[in-house]
Amino acid sequence: MGIDNKFTALQLAIINNQAALYDCACPVHISLQITNLRKLYDYQQTCLETPTENPVHIQVHQRIAEITKQAHQLMEQCLDEILDMEGWDRSKMEMPAGLRTLKEG
Repeated sequence: MGIDNKFTALQLAIINNQAALYDCACPVHISLQITNLRKLYDYQQTCLETPTENPVHIQVHQRIAEITKQAHQLMEQCLDEILDMEGWDRSKMEMPAGLRTLKEG
């Protein structure tokens, strides 16, 4: 029972870098949550691989992994829709020129 990824880690990093340069930070917030959900899911898998005789321990980690997988799917769908709405170039994962207002600083 693995987690399905619509976006690669590289694509998420590119989105994060775009938002670091420009004022539009909404996609990066979603991207970061996706990354964190992947880490949480992996952590739960590690916990499930740890030998235990406590059935509650197994149930807890299975439930967390299951809900994390669902949340991950929803957040990836959200990011997919946002990128479409904003008109991102999917081949380069590049923010559209109309949204590129450089951060002041």
